[in-house]
Amino acid sequence: MVLRREPTARQVRLGTELRRLREAAGLTAIEAAALLGANRAQMSHIESGLAGVSEERLRRLASHYACTDKAFIEALAAMATDRTRGWWEEYRGLLPTSFLDLSELEHHARFQHHVAVLYVPGLLQTEDYARAVFSDRLPELTYDEMELRIQHRKARQQITLPYKAVIHEAALRIRVSDRTASKAQLARLLELSEADHITLRVIPFDLDGFARASSTMTYVGGPLPKLDTVVRDTPHGSIFVDAEAQLRSYRTRFHMVEAVSLEPDQTRDFIHRLAEEL
Repeated sequence: MVLRREPTARQVRLGTELRRLREAAGLTAIEAAALLGANRAQMSHIESGLAGVSEERLRRLASHYACTDKAFIEALAAMATDRTRGWWEEYRGLLPTSFLDLSELEHHARFQHHVAVLYVPGLLQTEDYARAVFSDRLPELTYDEMELRIQHRKARQQITLPYKAVIHEAALRIRVSDRTASKAQLARLLELSEADHITLRVIPFDLDGFARASSTMTYVGGPLPKLDTVVRDTPHGSIFVDAEAQLRSYRTRFHMVEAVSLEPDQTRDFIHRLAEEL
């Protein structure tokens, strides 16, 4: 069994789901390994994403775990047999792994929902806006590091999956660079809001007592709701959240934020007024 030096988030997620199935079946890692003719260390490697698992072995485990959710088993089998080497692989070793994991997650996603409070979401940023955001990093990025991040972000923006973004007015008013860059960013949002796969909504400052819009989140839809992922940004990289109870909570939070935000037509009018103020 050849071990991976650095499993991707998708490979880790597959292992995590297999561990959850095993634990729900009340089996130990030793017992599950015996069902495959393997040892505990090999089972640990599979469940941590350090080792792959064949489709035949995955289906055998699912049967032993008494998993009757056929759609879920098929989704796991697809993850186990996926050999995709996407465009993001050219950045491996050049950018932090979290950048690549996010790209892979988006590649396989059914949809993406975003709540933004301080910054315009990365998938909607102009190059000047993105450059200003990256320039705020500590320690300061070198020229080459900056250019790699800009190229990677522009490549991510080519995806056409259904995308909803709820953006707080604060993110639209904060000037991460200068007046010209801010005005160009607002114009870009107006342009993107006309795309069939993009829905933009704004949360205005004058919305009373709405604390749910106080934190940024990205909700990425998987092939099934239980395989969805929430991405939270931190100063040290992205964190992927996939516990089912937390997913339900974030799913509910997004729908509540979306329900009180401005309608898309109102949002376009709102952004247009902000642009005129500049």
